[in-house]
Amino acid sequence: MKADVWQQHALVELTALDAEIGRLDHRTKNLAEQQRLDAVAAEHEAARDEVAVIATSLADLDGEVAKYENEIASVRQREDKDRSMLQSGSVNAKQLTDLQHELETLERRQASLEDEQLEVMERREELQDQQAVKQRGVDDLAQTVADARAARDEALVDIDVARQKALERRAEIAGGIDAALLASYDRQRSGGGPGAGVLQARRCGACRIEIDRSDMARMSALPEDEVLRCPECNAILLRQPGSFA
Repeated sequence: MKADVWQQHALVELTALDAEIGRLDHRTKNLAEQQRLDAVAAEHEAARDEVAVIATSLADLDGEVAKYENEIASVRQREDKDRSMLQSGSVNAKQLTDLQHELETLERRQASLEDEQLEVMERREELQDQQAVKQRGVDDLAQTVADARAARDEALVDIDVARQKALERRAEIAGGIDAALLASYDRQRSGGGPGAGVLQARRCGACRIEIDRSDMARMSALPEDEVLRCPECNAILLRQPGSFA
């Protein structure tokens, strides 16, 4: 295959642009800012889950406090009823003894319930303190997530701008290259590697493999408009001053 020397030289910049576009695409897929965002977002979600667990525990303790309040109220009502009967003077000696014994029992029961309720309320207060601390952490992480998202978005904009410039320049250069040469270059690129590489110091710029001296001698004898191919990777080899030195 033959192509004007200047068109072959145009592939040098086209190769560099394609490499740059590839790097930008790779960076987009492996963006450090995205990884940072993913990490802090996961941390934020875990912190929110912890707060939710504490909220559930607090609701359970609220239920226990309400249960104790109901039981204490029931005991007090029974105490009030017994005292009213004692104060009425309408009970006999045996009933008086029974009522006094029951009141003592009710007072002990009330004291025990109030102590247990106090323990629950103290646990609830501790949990509320923990919840407040955890919630502050959640709020701080929410801001961290927002900052990380802004940094990610800014990085993506910068990459997109650079990529668009590279694509515009690529289209400009590709438009001036012979269709057959460009098609050959693109076919080679479709395999996943560079379509072309500069030949320098016996080394292919595409695969980085050193070329055999006999192949170098054969290629150096070919006219300048002959499109060279790397014997190893088949990429187009682009001559530069000193390529065959």
